[in-house]
Amino acid sequence: MAETEVNTVFLQQLMELGISEDKAKEALVKTGNQSSDCAAMFYFSELEMFPGLEANESLNDEYKMVLVVNMELTMGIGKVAAQVAHAALGLYQMMMEESDKWQTTLRIWDDDGGKKIVLKGMNTGHLLELQDLACRQKLPNYLVQDAGRTQIAAGSRTVLAIMGEEKLVNQITGSLPLL
Repeated sequence: MAETEVNTVFLQQLMELGISEDKAKEALVKTGNQSSDCAAMFYFSELEMFPGLEANESLNDEYKMVLVVNMELTMGIGKVAAQVAHAALGLYQMMMEESDKWQTTLRIWDDDGGKKIVLKGMNTGHLLELQDLACRQKLPNYLVQDAGRTQIAAGSRTVLAIMGEEKLVNQITGSLPLL
């Protein structure tokens, strides 16, 4: 299949995730144009799911933020959206407060388009395990604890945000499904 022969619906879905058109086309081509989910997993896991293919060198230097939603909690779609936004802003604000430490990471991430990926986490314990792994890798992270004013109990851990070089972040979250 030629690179230009990709499903335009899949292409648009990938571009809405913040993937450039060229890289989205490449991911679709390398995954046989099966689906946008398959191409997204290929792209965001740096080809780890397809070990026989060579990685695009430009992927190795990119940064991303992943937001892992606690799926054991009963949250409506609006609540999930608000908690994801809270996690993204919380992590960004924390990194800005420690700007001498994270200035380069934020600049590269922003220059790359500020890539953000929302994934499914199993439960609170799973989020805590992921946070521990992120801390061990010295990756900035932020775990949202809900105030308990609406749908869930106060103190519930709803979303974990992690940012860093894709290769390192993928070591922690690369096997998680997209939300």
